[in-house]
Amino acid sequence: MIVLFSHKKEDHISLADMAKQKDSMETSLVISHWMSTRYTVEFMGIWESVTNPDFKSTEFGRVKMESGSNDFVLTSKRWTEAINAIGIFSKSGRYGGGTFAHRNIVFEFASWISIEFELN
Repeated sequence: MIVLFSHKKEDHISLADMAKQKDSMETSLVISHWMSTRYTVEFMGIWESVTNPDFKSTEFGRVKMESGSNDFVLTSKRWTEAINAIGIFSKSGRYGGGTFAHRNIVFEFASWISIEFELN
């Protein structure tokens, strides 16, 4: 089961539920590994710059410069705080909590988890 959450009049989908397909015990690590890739940082930065009027482009430039290095780790919380992101966010709680993303971002995540998803 994959949870939907309505946030700012947009449906967001649980990345944590999707990450269970890759590693059911460490969903936050799966998400963080995906977010830490240079491609993902660039994709999400472009998505935010197009859809988010409060996007912090200067801060994004700093995150983008760090991405791709061996010691770079990005979490949804760090991303949201650094650039004022609206496309991905974390929600606390045992039931209904997790990391959620806009559907455009979810498709990129799903493709990273499973090549078959992208090809079908």
